[in-house]
Amino acid sequence: MTKAALKRRVIEAIDSHEKKILSFGRQISHCAELGFKEFRTTEAVTDYLASLGLEDQGPVAITGNQSILNEDSCGPTIALLGELDAIIVTDHPEADSNGVVHACGHHIQLAGMLGAVTGLIESGILDQLEGRIKIMTTPAEEFIELDYRQGLRDSQKIESFSGKQEMIRRGLFDDVDISMMFHSYGELGKDVALVGPLSNGFIAKQITFRGEASHAGSAPEEGINALNAASLAMMNIHAQREVFKDTDRIRVHSIITKGGDIVNVVPAEVKMESCVRARTVEALIDANKKVNRALQAGALAVGAQVEILDEPGYLPILRTESLDSIFKDNIESLGFEGRVLDGGDFTCSFDFGDISHLMPALHPMIGGVSGALHTKDFRVSDEQLAYILPAKALALSIIDLLFDEAKRAKEIINEFKAPMTKESYLQFMAQLAKS
Repeated sequence: MTKAALKRRVIEAIDSHEKKILSFGRQISHCAELGFKEFRTTEAVTDYLASLGLEDQGPVAITGNQSILNEDSCGPTIALLGELDAIIVTDHPEADSNGVVHACGHHIQLAGMLGAVTGLIESGILDQLEGRIKIMTTPAEEFIELDYRQGLRDSQKIESFSGKQEMIRRGLFDDVDISMMFHSYGELGKDVALVGPLSNGFIAKQITFRGEASHAGSAPEEGINALNAASLAMMNIHAQREVFKDTDRIRVHSIITKGGDIVNVVPAEVKMESCVRARTVEALIDANKKVNRALQAGALAVGAQVEILDEPGYLPILRTESLDSIFKDNIESLGFEGRVLDGGDFTCSFDFGDISHLMPALHPMIGGVSGALHTKDFRVSDEQLAYILPAKALALSIIDLLFDEAKRAKEIINEFKAPMTKESYLQFMAQLAKS
């Protein structure tokens, strides 16, 4: 069969199973769970895979799924990824009693990814492709609930706080040559997709200021106010902002998670969480040094102590332009010529950035949603664009890569110069983790 004929059959298969794909997306939108707790979502994916005749070989890291198409093929392996977890947005109308809601679109990723798998299987074209397709759902993309994840680490259930980082460590990407996924984005205007986004990396920080308790009314002079130390530290961070280069896209944001015990006792222990973000690894390390200096100075000013625990977050996303071009061409071939943006600047972070340092990687942004990510306004506004368009474009891109003895995939793999190996990546991440 010609490549064009294969693509037509896949599109027809996705169209004929549209109700099933959309139903799954709606189901997961009402099954919001936080990272490393996505048991119901994992089970739902297992059931969907079973409906396609696939065995789930998960979990991948406490939760998560894994299955392989064309397992006996000797060609390259392409990983098709989707994320399981939700976020906390307490004022979102669909949030549960704990404020947990899919306000980042991970339910859309899962449905779109499984839609692509549905098309590849139900079209009956897999024997025309040379290469394996590894389906993986990944837990814990949102970098939250650090105390909970520390407990998982202490009990030796995980070593990394992020799902993809943990999966890299466990060797689940060792046999993968190319990774692909998509993310929803509600600020595309009249366009339907964006390829080649740039993003920041980050370091997460857990900070504890320790002072000395005393009666705040009768003997404040006998105490050491840890809250004052934290307040000064935050002002010190603000004073650093003018020395951050605009091109480095530095972002520093903090919250106080414990401000003291009771109001009439001088706060003896104050806890903060903070993120330091930057566009490059070098800028990230430099900015983090300045933030640590600011934190230490706040403690020194009042005679307090400060403990800073640095946890490696995510690396900046790197684009593989050849993959972006394939995906863009397929979107435009589906009736959206001239409506795909090339390049975007995001100062948020994705753990897919870590994958992009190890292998060729595709991470486009797809429309069909409205409202900003992680806000009460985020929702699906066009199910066809949100779910069905990326399902088709991913499946068609896989055909491009694995058709004709996987000629295009092999070219991209051979051209790619990985900035890191798995070993150097793990070593670098270990160096970032400091106390």
